Amino acid sequence: MLSKKTLIKQLKNVPDPELDISIVDLGLIYNVKSDKKGNVEVLMTLTTMGCPLFELIVEPVKQELRKIKGVKDVDVELTFDPPWTPEKMSKEAKVKLGFF
Repeated sequence: MLSKKTLIKQLKNVPDPELDISIVDLGLIYNVKSDKKGNVEVLMTLTTMGCPLFELIVEPVKQELRKIKGVKDVDVELTFDPPWTPEKMSKEAKVKLGFF
């Protein structure tokens, strides 16, 4: 079983297609977990409910996680509960976007 830390570290390599900032730093990843068989489940959100970018993000998420030895399958679930807010962003993302 892979640790959440390992999975999150790998997901930091996936940029938001519009902002070119890691989806992890943007706070879009709500949860990620794996089982002993190498199946990974990702629970994520988007910045807005009408955002059309999910299809541009889901494949890079799957590709990046499959680079980890032992990952067999990746399922990405989209949720808007709870809704995304700027408070979910890392300090690094906030600086890049001019929040500071």
